Amino acid sequence: MTRFPTVFISHGSPLVMIDPELPGQALRQLGQQLQDRLPPIQAILVLSAHWLTSTPTVSTASQPEIIYDFYGFPAELYHLVYPAPGAPDLAAEIAHHLTAAGIDVTQQPHGLDHGAWMPLSLMFPQANIPVLQLSIQPRLNPEHHWRLGEALQQLRDQGVLIIGSGQLTHNLRDLDFRAASGASQPWAVEFANWMQQQIEHSDKEALWNYRLQAPHAARAHPTDEHLLPLFAAMGAAGAAPQVEHLPLGFSYGTLAWDSYLFW
Repeated sequence: MTRFPTVFISHGSPLVMIDPELPGQALRQLGQQLQDRLPPIQAILVLSAHWLTSTPTVSTASQPEIIYDFYGFPAELYHLVYPAPGAPDLAAEIAHHLTAAGIDVTQQPHGLDHGAWMPLSLMFPQANIPVLQLSIQPRLNPEHHWRLGEALQQLRDQGVLIIGSGQLTHNLRDLDFRAASGASQPWAVEFANWMQQQIEHSDKEALWNYRLQAPHAARAHPTDEHLLPLFAAMGAAGAAPQVEHLPLGFSYGTLAWDSYLFW
């Protein structure tokens, strides 16, 4: 079977589902392109910035519920559904791979948070591909999440699409809701450009130490959780993958939508 790529998606605000100014159409096109370029996808594994645990936890839900883990948005967003089946057998296999790599792991039923069901609703709207999530550990470093991804590389040979869902920049206090469409602050652009350079060169040492090396790192990410899925996706991609950069622009002046494919 064709070796599948891994993906990092900047999933943005829930408004991406309804606001034409946000890159929802780009995510729809990405999903279609993946289906056109790949054999049938057997399952999707999502590592989302919104399922945080102290120990890696894989969901065993056979029919994951939708988690509306956001507040103060238009009412219509709380009526959206994504009835994809789960993949409990795959969850057990993932737990086995992590254990074999020396990584402690737990298993429990868990629904799909908005970092999972929201982009998947745009990319794969038929909701007919089994989906499950693996949690991230906000108190553990980028290297841990890279190793987490490395332990799962062989899933790519089984038709499993591994998606890290976070955001390339994520400082909610710096969002400017009056910013012109596509406008961007220089510091956010500098951070995104530095990340692109390291990602395209697969410079894992620099990426693991991004907080010390990247310009404006603490401003781009006051906390790590929205960047950690990137490291898992890159770890699962193996050494020196072919990188496809998807520069999807900025929203609110500072929210970078850059996404990546790793082949």
